[in-house]
Amino acid sequence: MKQFDRAALAQILSKGVSELQLDLSEAQITQLLDYLALLSKWNAVYNLTSVRDPLQMVTQHVLDSLAAVPAFAGAANVLDVGAGGGLPGMVLAIARPDMKVSLIDTVHKKTAFLTQVKAELGLANVSVYTMRVEQLQVKQAFDVITSRAFADLSDFVNWSGHLLAEGGQFIALKGVAPPDERERLPEQWKVTELRPLQVPGLNAERHLVFIARSQ
Repeated sequence: MKQFDRAALAQILSKGVSELQLDLSEAQITQLLDYLALLSKWNAVYNLTSVRDPLQMVTQHVLDSLAAVPAFAGAANVLDVGAGGGLPGMVLAIARPDMKVSLIDTVHKKTAFLTQVKAELGLANVSVYTMRVEQLQVKQAFDVITSRAFADLSDFVNWSGHLLAEGGQFIALKGVAPPDERERLPEQWKVTELRPLQVPGLNAERHLVFIARSQ
C-alpha cells in the first residue's frame, strides 16, 4: 500500500476544491480526507478500487466526484446505484450535508465499507442498501438517481427507473460521452443534457449525462 501522506493530500484536495469553486468548510475537507484514509486502508484488503495510490485517489476519485456537485444543486434525495467504494455518493453526502444520499450495491464487502464510513464520519444523511437496485422499494422516490462507471445507460434507467420521482432525473458520471449508449436508451427516456466536466489535475475526458422521462 502506498504511503498515506495526509498533508500532501490535504494540499491537493484544498487546491482542487478552490479550482472547482466549491464552498466547503475545513470540517468537510477533514471528512473527505478521513474518507480517503478509510478507502485506502480498506482497499488493501477488499479491493474496492483498482487505484492504489492515495495521491491518485484524491484526483481520480474525490475531485472527480466533487466536480459533479454543482449538478446536484436542486436535489434533496439522491440514490447512488452501484456505489462501490462510495463514489460519488459518499463525496456528495459530505459536500452536501443537507441532502439525503442513499447508496446501493450488491457486494456485501462494499456496503460493509460504506456502513463503516457512515459510522466513523457520523454521516446522518446517508443510508446504505445491500441488494440489486431492481428489488429496492422505498417510501419516498428519489429526485436524482446517479451512478459512476456503473453500467450501460439503458440498463441504468431500466433497472432503477421505478425509483425516480415524477419530474426527477438521472445523472450519470461518464468518461467519454457515449453516443451509442445514448442511442440505445428506451424511448420513454431521453438525454436532456451532456455536460463536460473539468476535473482539477486530471487530463482526461469526463462528462455528466442527464436523462429524464420523455414527455
